[in-house]
Amino acid sequence: MWYTCPEGDEYMANYNLGLVSVSFRQHSPGEILEAMKETMLSCIEWGSDIHAPCHDSARLRDLCYLQKEYGIDCCSYGTYFRLGTTNINELETYAEAAKILGTNILRIWCGNKKASDYSHDEKLAFFEEAQKAAAIAKKLNVILCMECHNDSYTQTLDGALELMQRISSNNFRMYWQPNQHVSFAQNTEYAKNISPYTRNIHVFNWKGQNKYPLSQAYGTWREYLSFFDKSKTLLLEFMPDNSIESLKTEADALCRITENM
Repeated sequence: MWYTCPEGDEYMANYNLGLVSVSFRQHSPGEILEAMKETMLSCIEWGSDIHAPCHDSARLRDLCYLQKEYGIDCCSYGTYFRLGTTNINELETYAEAAKILGTNILRIWCGNKKASDYSHDEKLAFFEEAQKAAAIAKKLNVILCMECHNDSYTQTLDGALELMQRISSNNFRMYWQPNQHVSFAQNTEYAKNISPYTRNIHVFNWKGQNKYPLSQAYGTWREYLSFFDKSKTLLLEFMPDNSIESLKTEADALCRITENM
């Protein structure tokens, strides 16, 4: 797809560029899509907590129509289903909601603590639950992607690799995002090794509890992305000042980061 960057230059981007709707929980879907018109972003991940509740099929259909009006695709469904905690039977409802929105990729949370905090028996039970989830996903023709997040089984590279290799299913994959509490070297190591299992990437520039403009992390993100296949979807997540008015600037920075990669 051809994109136009701030200076008017055009370039071919291999990545799909988009936005996570939970970046703007206080805004309506229409307001979010209207803000996206001023950017090169072409897809969105709707969150199930506010904008796209899985049990409200009427609202999901309205979102689908709204997407078409703005020319935006739904690349994924950002659920708050937590593997090992949420009833596994709820997966089918989430999968049906994702399909209404036009996607077969569901982001889910993966456990409630890091892998090293699981006892042997807890780990075996968790793997059994993950195998069930992968089988359900295969049956429903959807892809479950584990959130790469603190306080989850995939907080560390070792936990994520162990899980991916143990489940070994194309319907059970990963997201990736840098961890703002560890070093650049640790993040690059995670990115390099998890890339074969990764579908989508959450993009931001955080250090500890502080958020900074993405433009200040140009080299950092170029390095991260060098480890991933160019077909990945890159999703902006949250603004440095939490303002929807900053979306254009952050999207322009993402455009520049991915230029000619």
